[in-house]
Amino acid sequence: MFTGIITGVGRIVAVHDLGSSLQYGKRLTLETPAGYLDDVGLGDSIALNGACMTVTTLETAQRRFTIDISAESLARTAGLAQPETPINLEKALRAHDRLGGHIVSGHVDGIGHVSHFAQVGESWELRVMAPAALGKYLAYKGSITVNGVSLTVNDVKDTPSGCEVSINLIPHTVQNTALHALAPGVAVNLEIDLIARYVERMLGDALLPKATP
Repeated sequence: MFTGIITGVGRIVAVHDLGSSLQYGKRLTLETPAGYLDDVGLGDSIALNGACMTVTTLETAQRRFTIDISAESLARTAGLAQPETPINLEKALRAHDRLGGHIVSGHVDGIGHVSHFAQVGESWELRVMAPAALGKYLAYKGSITVNGVSLTVNDVKDTPSGCEVSINLIPHTVQNTALHALAPGVAVNLEIDLIARYVERMLGDALLPKATP
């Protein structure tokens, strides 16, 4: 589990194919900030742009680690196969940690696309077009995870092409995450609020016709 509070920004320094066809995944080598890996061990979970991955090799002195990502995960995420790409990093939540953002599972629910990103006053307005299927989970002042960052939805607009959410980014968020590299058209990983998922399931069961004894 994660909270959507980014603990470091790394970058992909190498991408290696794990096989000779598209059925195979890739091995990514990532470089981290100094000291970031001091408390990380083999097999630990680290979220990369919101996608939970497992540390497979570790070079603490070189500030590098690797993960293996399957073809399925590559097909359902964005921005995890391009060298030199800045990546939001978050280590898995520990039982005694503060829940600074919201409950995040590290499972990407869909890929959105940035429709607008511009400075407004001291802050930045980010608008993302989410797939229409995710629209029912997005609400004013609700939570959404964009590339692993826990954010608050300021506005929701349903359109024929999807659901556009508007988000305000304070300078601290822009400066301390990889979101500063976003631009219109860029694909982003989205995770909906975990609670909304369970609410839908419970309400869906309540609306189903009751079986006749």
